[in-house]
Amino acid sequence: METPVTRLKIYTVVLLLIMIISGITTAEVNRDCVLARSALINPTGGGTKAVIFGTFAESEHGLENALILAESIRTFGGKYKDAPVWVYVSQYTPEINEGLKDRFAELKVEIKSSQTPEDAAGFYYSSKVFASAMAEKEAEGLGRILVWMDDDTVILAEPSEFILSRGVEFGYKPVMHKLIGSSYAEPPDEFWSRIYDRLGIAESAMFPMMTVTDSIEIRPYFNAGILVVRPEREILRSWAEYYPLLYRDEYFQSLAENDDRIKIFLHQTALVGAALNNLKKDQMIELSEGVNYPVFFKEMFGAEHEYDDLNGVVTLRYDHYFRNPAPDWQEKLRGPEEIISWLADKLGR
Repeated sequence: METPVTRLKIYTVVLLLIMIISGITTAEVNRDCVLARSALINPTGGGTKAVIFGTFAESEHGLENALILAESIRTFGGKYKDAPVWVYVSQYTPEINEGLKDRFAELKVEIKSSQTPEDAAGFYYSSKVFASAMAEKEAEGLGRILVWMDDDTVILAEPSEFILSRGVEFGYKPVMHKLIGSSYAEPPDEFWSRIYDRLGIAESAMFPMMTVTDSIEIRPYFNAGILVVRPEREILRSWAEYYPLLYRDEYFQSLAENDDRIKIFLHQTALVGAALNNLKKDQMIELSEGVNYPVFFKEMFGAEHEYDDLNGVVTLRYDHYFRNPAPDWQEKLRGPEEIISWLADKLGR
């Protein structure tokens, strides 16, 4: 019977032949052999991990969400169910009670600390930017892939899609709604022109993408709720470097005084610079429809169609829905009974 090690040896020989024929460097072959070994022998065991999952929690509710996220990974993560899970907290996160600490410990979740600049506190979700940068720094050398998710995420199937193909450095989803996004068919407005100028983003780096729930073609504008990166490319650390250039800018501060959307989404706009200034388009990949699936989004924010079918969903986002769910929400969902039952047990509180 062919063992993983035997397959690795065969794979190595094939790669060496390819190297001789096409002139691929020894370094590239060695890199692929390391990736093959990690994937075939032990994707989450000793040595470099195939994937590390990270999130940030700013409130008691966020900590409870993060626990459910961790439980979903351990339950539905398939061969990645034992991957490291890191939950970051900042100086603004309430102290974690002992009961919750014990539950995190049972799931082998590491609680880690990050620091949020004081002058960023006036803009929502700032802390997760700086926490993601810390996670990326700590993941470098430990994991091939870092998956950074918002705490209101659950994993419902083995996330093999997150193991990016060779040459791909960043997996993303577009934003749900256009809202403050920039239409691809029109020149950028003053707001986006200022972002491009402050972050040094070239027009040549632009390409179209479609918003998820209202199908509008926009310039690059990435959903900050799910980011799949190779830690060594420093995408998330660039995000943390670019973001202060925006929230410290008097123009954006002035806009934020009268428009809460700027306070809410400014952190997300800085991602555009982090991605476009570091990567070419062919180094990025839009993740599938089953990733970051916004369950009951139409009920919460409006959408072209219902988001109530869990068949094929890999990761689900629920935002604030389960704080006040419809009494019959379980009956509205389609999908595997064990998944719906699990969600009811964990979120139907």
